[in-house]
Amino acid sequence: MKIDSKWFSGIAGGGGLFSSTTTAIPLLLMLMPMMTPMVASRTPIAFTVEEHISNDPDLSQFYALTEQNEVASFNLKQRSLTIFAPTNQAFQRYFGNKTLVQYHMSNVATTLEQLGSIITSDYDGNPPIYVTRRRQPDGTEDIYVNNAKIIRNRSNVQMSNQLGKKQVLHIIDDVLTPLTVNPSTSFEVFNPDAYQFIQHAENMDISQHRIRSFRQKIMLARKEDIYRAVGGHTFLIPVEEGFKPPPRPDMIDRKVIDGHVIPNHVIFTAPAPLDDPLETLAFEDNLKVTVTFFKQGEGKNAKVYVRSNTVIGDSKHASGAVLAEIVKANIPVKNGVVHLIHRPLMVVDTTVLQFLEEKEDGPLYKFYELIEDFAPDFFKTMSNLQQMTLFAPSNEALSHPIVHNFISNLTSNITRGLDGNDHSTGNREKLREILNLHLVRDSITTDKIRKNNQNQIYQIPTGADRKFLYFNVITNRYDHNQTITVEGGGVNATIILSDIAATNGYLHIIDRVLGIPYMTVQEKIETDPMLNLTYQFGRLNQFNEQLNKTTKRFTYFIPRDKAWMQWFHEHQGAHLNSFLTDIYQSRSVLERHLVVADRVFTMSDLRNMSNDSLILPTVGPHNLQIRVKEEDRTEDDYSSSLQSGFFIQWKETGKWIPVFRPDVECTNGVIHVIDAPLVRDHDITTSGSSSISGYATTVVITLANTVLLSALAFL
Repeated sequence: MKIDSKWFSGIAGGGGLFSSTTTAIPLLLMLMPMMTPMVASRTPIAFTVEEHISNDPDLSQFYALTEQNEVASFNLKQRSLTIFAPTNQAFQRYFGNKTLVQYHMSNVATTLEQLGSIITSDYDGNPPIYVTRRRQPDGTEDIYVNNAKIIRNRSNVQMSNQLGKKQVLHIIDDVLTPLTVNPSTSFEVFNPDAYQFIQHAENMDISQHRIRSFRQKIMLARKEDIYRAVGGHTFLIPVEEGFKPPPRPDMIDRKVIDGHVIPNHVIFTAPAPLDDPLETLAFEDNLKVTVTFFKQGEGKNAKVYVRSNTVIGDSKHASGAVLAEIVKANIPVKNGVVHLIHRPLMVVDTTVLQFLEEKEDGPLYKFYELIEDFAPDFFKTMSNLQQMTLFAPSNEALSHPIVHNFISNLTSNITRGLDGNDHSTGNREKLREILNLHLVRDSITTDKIRKNNQNQIYQIPTGADRKFLYFNVITNRYDHNQTITVEGGGVNATIILSDIAATNGYLHIIDRVLGIPYMTVQEKIETDPMLNLTYQFGRLNQFNEQLNKTTKRFTYFIPRDKAWMQWFHEHQGAHLNSFLTDIYQSRSVLERHLVVADRVFTMSDLRNMSNDSLILPTVGPHNLQIRVKEEDRTEDDYSSSLQSGFFIQWKETGKWIPVFRPDVECTNGVIHVIDAPLVRDHDITTSGSSSISGYATTVVITLANTVLLSALAFL
């Protein structure tokens, strides 16, 4: 245990509790044996911030650097300070050549509560450290300094040094890096603003990157002032490589330059407000351009992209989004932060295929490699289209274990087939079908999806034969943000990056691979927004429990919610509440919809099996007897609610029922979504027994009635 000599002499000299050393020393000697065992098991007590840092083994690298730096060492002993100390783990992730300790200090002692938006550092020229506060969904607040997160439970350590100067210590998870000149140059500049950075970029320590072409464009357009602007802004600067090929440089005008500046917001990548559109200087009456930050991957090694979205374009600037990777992030300058990006924003000059080819480690490189290695003819299909939309799965989507195994099995057989040792035609066709499921032969924007999805489920044909995409727009009830999902081949994906514009259409990045099932039948109906009622019926009577079994193969004809509601609307004597509470009645109805066999039956299978009636085994006591037909439809028919060409006729009623969504694939079966339930007029009565708890009944009836109200709005 360390005992401060001034404190001890103060006690001994009568300035404290005791009036003489003869009283104090014997008492201390009596106390020491009791204190020693207690202190020995703990970290040594610190009386100054310097001692606190030196006693913390997780700050050993930072403390060693302060000892080696005369100014930093002097500051710790003599001045008021705020210290941002990186952990040892932060140093292990740090790839810089040199750590500037003084940039981690400020000569004003500032607690977390007192931190403003900027704190002045003690490094040469006093460059700023930017503070970002980010509110979390659980109500807590994260605080960042530049790109480093403050570890709150270890921070706000407040002590005085030996001279009585107040000091505050905050622990951070990253090393702070100021803008410095290249070590090989004699040029000197301290605390430059964004324009000074652009002027002298060749002398700055920014790796191999060069920005000469963009600098020339700024000077020709006389836009220097926006980079000199006082305050805190975010500057996105494309590097030299991004100006190829021509005529791209000719498309960068004054408005495009404005679209690379986010005014009055200092956005570092770690605390960046992901998916939140931020207005640029090119946001005015006749042209509106926003920028959104987007991450791929996890942690500090995640790749970060920016997406410009020209919400309202003009004759020179096309509407739509342009995606660029940040290749050098988080360069602090006097008036904000600079990010170097791999290509200019707002410039639409590539086809969809060229976007895929553009960057070998981009957000879709795994999708591109899959096509290049095993289905190169798909590139030819894309290049021949005048207008197209590609719903491309992200790298993470293709890395999903189920998807990876599925594709590995397909492609390994294709490879063996190329060697002449295996017949791989079926595998090749399956892969081509999966790829075509992501392709639409038309330009589809998210605005078009929203407009067409207002009173019906919007659906469009894909490049895969008789396969459609189905869209759903989900509005968050709290912040009213909208999420768009797309289903294809039984897989429901979310659009995570939308409306990337190309000269021949659009590209949307989605979070799953369409056509490769990853859910059981039970999981699918639980999560599908169109099948809520069937799920709730089966939930109350335990019918759904069997649908998770992987040892069986199910073919499930499921009425969509609108079909159930239409039936109850037309049969006023049959009450939904009675049907829900009578588990025997509801189970009997569901049983006739579920076929169980040693294989699944697609609609094409059923059509090809017979022109007459088919008798299919169900889970109930009675077989399902149906007929199947298919009718060809013109392109105009695809805008109607009846887009499927398949119909089934149930023997009991004789009515032809449209199949709204055929062949929704699951890991243990297939679902066919139909436009009417297989119910006779007298099947659902108002009487019946119930063995369900009152609470469960109330909950599910409430849910079902909510679905009823929503579905009736579409009738």
